[in-house]
Amino acid sequence: MYTVHAQDFYRVSGTITDDHGALNGVTIHVKGSSRGTTSDLNGNYSIQVKGTEVLTYSFIGYGTVEELVNNRTRIDVLLYSESTELEEVSINAGYYKTNDKVKTGSIVRLSSKDIETQPVNSPLEAMQGRLSGVHITQYTGTAGGGFQVRIRGQNSIAAGNEPLYIIDGVPYDSGSLSYNGSSGSIMPGALISPLNALPTSSIASIEVLKDADATAIYGSRGANGVVLITTKNNRVGRTTFSLNVSAGLANISRKIKLMNTEQFLEMRKEAFDNDGISDYPFNAYDINGTWSNARDADWQNLLIGGTAHIENYQGTVSGGSDRTHFNISGTYGKESTVFPKDFSYRRGTILASINHSSLDDKFRLNFTVNYATENNNQPGLDLSKSARTLSPNAPELYDESGNLNWENSSWTNPLAQLNGAYSNEIISLMSNAVLSYEFLPDFKISSRLGYNDIRIEEGKTNPHTIYNPAYGLTSANSNIFTNKGNRHSWSIEPQLDYQFTIGNGVFKTLLGCTFQEQNSEQLSLLAAGFTNNNLLQNLSAASNVYILGENKNQYRYQAFYGRVNYNWENKYIINLTGRRDGSSRFGPGKKYANFGAIGAAWFLSEESAIQNAIPTLSMAKLRVSYGITGNDQIGDYQYFDTYSVSNNIYSGIVGLEPTRLFNPLFAWEKNKKLDLAFDFGLWKNKLLLSTTYFRNTSSNQLVGVPLPGTTGFQNIQANLNANILNSGWEFELHSRNIQQGDFSWKSDFNLTVPKNKLISYHGLENSAYANKYVIGQPLTIIKLYHLTGVNPDSGLFEFEDYNGDGAISSVEDRKKTKDLAPKYYGGLTNTLTYKDFKLVLFFQFTKQNGYNYYFNSAPAGFLINQPTESLDRWRQVGDVSSMQRYTTGSDYEALLAYSKFTLSDAAVTDASYLKLKNVSFSYQLSQKWLKNTKCLFTLQGQNLLTFTSFKGGDPEQVIGYLPQLRRLTMGVQFNF
Repeated sequence: MYTVHAQDFYRVSGTITDDHGALNGVTIHVKGSSRGTTSDLNGNYSIQVKGTEVLTYSFIGYGTVEELVNNRTRIDVLLYSESTELEEVSINAGYYKTNDKVKTGSIVRLSSKDIETQPVNSPLEAMQGRLSGVHITQYTGTAGGGFQVRIRGQNSIAAGNEPLYIIDGVPYDSGSLSYNGSSGSIMPGALISPLNALPTSSIASIEVLKDADATAIYGSRGANGVVLITTKNNRVGRTTFSLNVSAGLANISRKIKLMNTEQFLEMRKEAFDNDGISDYPFNAYDINGTWSNARDADWQNLLIGGTAHIENYQGTVSGGSDRTHFNISGTYGKESTVFPKDFSYRRGTILASINHSSLDDKFRLNFTVNYATENNNQPGLDLSKSARTLSPNAPELYDESGNLNWENSSWTNPLAQLNGAYSNEIISLMSNAVLSYEFLPDFKISSRLGYNDIRIEEGKTNPHTIYNPAYGLTSANSNIFTNKGNRHSWSIEPQLDYQFTIGNGVFKTLLGCTFQEQNSEQLSLLAAGFTNNNLLQNLSAASNVYILGENKNQYRYQAFYGRVNYNWENKYIINLTGRRDGSSRFGPGKKYANFGAIGAAWFLSEESAIQNAIPTLSMAKLRVSYGITGNDQIGDYQYFDTYSVSNNIYSGIVGLEPTRLFNPLFAWEKNKKLDLAFDFGLWKNKLLLSTTYFRNTSSNQLVGVPLPGTTGFQNIQANLNANILNSGWEFELHSRNIQQGDFSWKSDFNLTVPKNKLISYHGLENSAYANKYVIGQPLTIIKLYHLTGVNPDSGLFEFEDYNGDGAISSVEDRKKTKDLAPKYYGGLTNTLTYKDFKLVLFFQFTKQNGYNYYFNSAPAGFLINQPTESLDRWRQVGDVSSMQRYTTGSDYEALLAYSKFTLSDAAVTDASYLKLKNVSFSYQLSQKWLKNTKCLFTLQGQNLLTFTSFKGGDPEQVIGYLPQLRRLTMGVQFNF
């Protein structure tokens, strides 16, 4: 065997990569000598060295790496772009690009590296907790559901608060096309996010624009922030292939601790005793001997405690010359459910892009298209509510013959709902093309063309078999809700870019305009009375078909925008943006409005006095911005006189009835945004901290102003002199704790402390919102009774009598307020790497209040299970307890007191939590095992652990619906 000695020449080889793959053309040089080489198309290299020499690896745009040979025969190197080393990652700001160092606005970014560690279905789910100022709520754990996204709080009382979504430069409407009658029982609020059509594995980055400097160039559309999603593009070089396969399991992460049979029956018997009933009625099946007292079922386990199976496949091919290169990617995913039947959500997508440039590099073309189909088959009803309310001694689900058990009509078998189903098919097309031509150096004309189309067909079947057979129903009693929706839009955005130098500074200017049109249609039907349940999907077989809703809407938008940016020696930067918007949602004379912003940055670290005073300071920057944006998210045709087809038929003729009054005077909401920020880095940016204070004031609120009943209308859409303040602090900390040899450890932390307040509302006391809002308090409050405790003499709940009239009324005494918005939220990511191993740990935290089990619940003592906290109840005079006396419903006083209890501050508790949201472990197989092939093994978990004092299950869940699921997946990725 040959032994390498330090003084001998021998050959060292290896592979050079970056975050995206192999790097071609990297210069490898032996330090202190003239020997060197470059990497080939596969990133491979080899060079003659001595064991004591040092190799340097350099590439334009990347940080230089030095490696002591130390008698090694193989050295693989991962290069980071210089921008990454300086936290100057290229940032997509929409109409232009910037980076972390020179940006003047508040922009946060999530890279593909952060997204790929998470086994999730939606890009919105991947963003949760990772971006400061961005709060995302997932409405249901059922696959294909929707999300609520709030960027720096709620700005509007009645108009939309959703951000603008831009996918590859094209605006994308995220509104749900679903109908509540079809999907509302399984998808909260019938919210189905169209963004589910975009698989996370296809995303290169997500940028969120928050302040006026960043969003004003989008005008009114950016009033609530902008989410920019960029899909993965192609790379120049030889044709490469990749295959990514993963599979996993999912289940609910938390249950509510409910009474067992012994505790439940004790409650029921005591309730009858309290009500003075000694002979149990025929329908008290749980205690009159009809049901077995020996049965103790865990309904949460039986109905929603199953295991969902997950599988995902992705294949990609890319390559081409430096003039024309392409990328084609296909994905397929399937996820079953935790419900006790074979339901599933399936998605298939094709993403293709092509880039071309002319020989003189003046003309460039980029075309991207994403086509996706979704098929979602779910129960017609979420069984989560039944799982938490059924008596623990309720009967078996199936009889001895394997049929649904109705136990002599003594109960409603929850599995009967599974005979019905909700299903949808969604087809999405997202496409865009960018053409540019550089007439002169630094002068370019370009145009972006976009087209989006989304279609949904959904239905909820209710066959007669979801009911007890004893009712004698037939298929003539079966029905189906159907809904068809379509939304398509096109946009054209020509733009001029010009860059020139004046003095020691660089001017960057752009001018452009936007033309956009969006058309949507929706038809919702109810069909009833079928000769056979097999014909439920065929509406022509129904005896009766009812039109529940039919809408056709058109929205047109046009704008002119401009930007001027001046950078003087990377020390002083000023950014001016402006936009004139026109919207079809406003009447004559109000269609157009002007919006703009100014942003500035001062690099203190470039001042010699500061450099000398603080030698460890590598970067310090002050940022400030101020501007005005607008909001037109009020729906179409709001200023018109509108009519609807009447259900009342006169003389056999169907007529029209007015539904809205004409008001051409209402105009845009306005949002004034102020941002103050300080960014600094220490020790060559090994520690980076960004602190931001924001203050947004929204005015000219678009609300429904009440009208006298004699007008025949409840309200009229108008601008109101109401002002809303959103302010707060945002903190971001990035640190490289250890980077030594083969081991590195870095941390990323973000914290947001928001504050929302209704500053003023003229005429609030006489408005429809008088019982909802309070001046000086957040928009997210709820008004509640204040529970003072259980009266030790009567055993009934008591509440504070605010007006002292001796009676508790819903108007005068629901004065206690609780804020359901988070007080603060954020996340912490730790990334540890050792050689070819990588471990990522992400914690998410939120301080908040939330509805607990008692909100809109039934009294303790009913034939409905209760949490174990209800065992602490009043039994006799003098008892001090948290729960009033049990009742079966015959005690009117107890019933009335409990109804107020469910709407009191006792129904809202601390729902703060700390979650181990994501764990990702990966191993890069050494290429000595697979030549010319990279192989990466991954193990990923989501929603693994929750630390909370909340007693109502998952603190993020919507009551009555499935909570977020715990996921665990394994995968392997090949690149060759």
